[in-house]
Amino acid sequence: MFHNIGILAHVDAGKTTLTEQILYHTGVVRTAGSVDAGNTATDSLSIERQRGISVRTSTASAVWENVTFNLIDTPGHVDFAGEVERCLAALDYAVVLVSAVEGVRAHTENILRALEQAHLPSIVFINKIDRAGADIARVMTELSKVTPRTPVLFTASDGVETERVAVRTPLSGDDFACTVTEGLCEINEAAEEAFLSDALLPEDAAADALRCEISACRAIPVLCGCAKLGVGVEELLSFLTRFMPSAERRATDGLSGVIFKIEHDKTVGKISHVRLFGGSIVNRDEVELLPPEPADAADTGDDDAVAIEKEPNPREKVSQIRRFTGGKYTDAGEVHAGDIAALCGLPSAKTGHFVGSVSPTAAYRLATPFLRVRVTPKEQNDEALPRLAEALAQLSDEEPYIDAKWENGQKEIIINTTGTIQLEVLDTLLTERYGLHAQFSPPTVIYKETPAAEGIAYADYLMPKPCWAIVKFRFEPMPRGYGVSYHGKLPSNQCFYRYQSHIRSSFNDCLKQGLYGWEVTDFRCTLIGGEHHSIHTHPLDFFVCTPMAFMNGLQSMGVTLLEPMLNMRISVPTPLSGKVINEITRMGGEYDAPLMLGDITTIDSVVPAAASMDFPVKLTAMSSGKAVLNATFSGYRETRDGVIHENPRLGVNPLDRSKWILWARGAYTLAQ
Repeated sequence: MFHNIGILAHVDAGKTTLTEQILYHTGVVRTAGSVDAGNTATDSLSIERQRGISVRTSTASAVWENVTFNLIDTPGHVDFAGEVERCLAALDYAVVLVSAVEGVRAHTENILRALEQAHLPSIVFINKIDRAGADIARVMTELSKVTPRTPVLFTASDGVETERVAVRTPLSGDDFACTVTEGLCEINEAAEEAFLSDALLPEDAAADALRCEISACRAIPVLCGCAKLGVGVEELLSFLTRFMPSAERRATDGLSGVIFKIEHDKTVGKISHVRLFGGSIVNRDEVELLPPEPADAADTGDDDAVAIEKEPNPREKVSQIRRFTGGKYTDAGEVHAGDIAALCGLPSAKTGHFVGSVSPTAAYRLATPFLRVRVTPKEQNDEALPRLAEALAQLSDEEPYIDAKWENGQKEIIINTTGTIQLEVLDTLLTERYGLHAQFSPPTVIYKETPAAEGIAYADYLMPKPCWAIVKFRFEPMPRGYGVSYHGKLPSNQCFYRYQSHIRSSFNDCLKQGLYGWEVTDFRCTLIGGEHHSIHTHPLDFFVCTPMAFMNGLQSMGVTLLEPMLNMRISVPTPLSGKVINEITRMGGEYDAPLMLGDITTIDSVVPAAASMDFPVKLTAMSSGKAVLNATFSGYRETRDGVIHENPRLGVNPLDRSKWILWARGAYTLAQ
């Protein structure tokens, strides 16, 4: 029996320490490593050992009471939330760590929301109960406010002291039955009847009710302990074994698995970490790689527009199957349903792709890169830039949100980032793995743009012959957060369906760069006109014409620039709250009524990302390091600074019609 578990939490909550203790208590390692000493099994990168934080998802396997646990230790820092986001599809359930002292932090709230969206069962482990200021009751109150699931506390502490701490976690007998009956009485009919009758559920019935409510994501069990001291770890393992759902919950018929992590190895090339839902794979098997099914666009279905022509899915041969524990691996030779392994020899694999067949998984975004950086090589030679571009392309496979872009002939590479720590990691990886030294510009904010008014986007491409393509769209602005939807299906005798497929495919590419070079979003596009010629139309003509129509439309309608906003939760000594509020106002932000608790005031605010770049440093200086700041991405709103923020365009602008046509037909190259 397999349990695929994600260890998730805010940074410094103790995820890697708990993973290490699980490996120790199950006999995988002889001694438990320490994050401070830099000798943990799952932190294999040098920067992880130096900084004492996890920056990459790491896997390890352990066996307890005849159950195989595949542990996925994830980064806690918000800069690497994309790693957490991608592993959700591979999990049977999650263990969420919360510090008994700091409580439920902002990123923990994001994780709990993601688990709810993905409909994944979860369990909370309140860690660090040995520390001064530990308050289990306060954490339980906070949990009840941030998750719709009912928290049920199973651990009673026999002493919270710095030198000695013990816990009691009854998993049988009257204490267990009492906890389940009282904890589930508001969500489980049998528990409610027993509670109202002043009785207890029988132990077997209590266990069944608990399993049912956990699997249905209506209850979230809570255990306590101290991972550093190994307190509560065995109780946690026993609870997972007895009450949390196994891999059978997500089993499928036939071969199906999801790739949740990509790595690169100098010897074998790309390594694809996969969780199998059904079937099995052995060395030398050929597997089909399938992209995830696209999410439904807002307010539309694919039946009112011609679908994009899809190329056959690649079929590639698995050269080796590995099982990893941190940076070390063994040759497994095979992987079966419910298990996790790493497949070598799949050059076309990407994160989020499926093997065999697509399995339904819920998606939730934990990370949104809102910063952009320009990267140039320190070496001044012709070979340095292409080598750097290739290295960053590989790193983009591992972290897709980097999304490195480079057009041959340009002098710099553009990458997206979620923060400065991620840039430090990239710099270290470029040096250690590829022997490259790069220069990073200061981060700038990623803006977006949206059509300012409803209007028509039109272009025709009739010269020079042989060519013939006409495209006509209607653009309609939509509310913030809508995204983009595509509609419209013309008669085939007016425009062949294969050409309408080309139009839609080209339109999707056009969204990457608008009038000012930013991604275009929050509008509805309808194809209302188009025409081909039975003699003169070339199959690629609509790939030339569509971008011209798209840009002509944006130019005629105008665009509204959108800027990223951040949710900031700031906790400061009460005497400084006035200064903090003044800073929020100065940045153009908005704030809720401050919440005073003792001598600490907490302020929730929404501020523009561009105006808050230097705020963390200023806040630290203002409070002498006593302030606590948690910032998460909020969304986009219209810019209010009156400045036109432009982003250098990659490639030729379709508004320069003659140059665009030459470039699109391969008759023009960018100046070197």
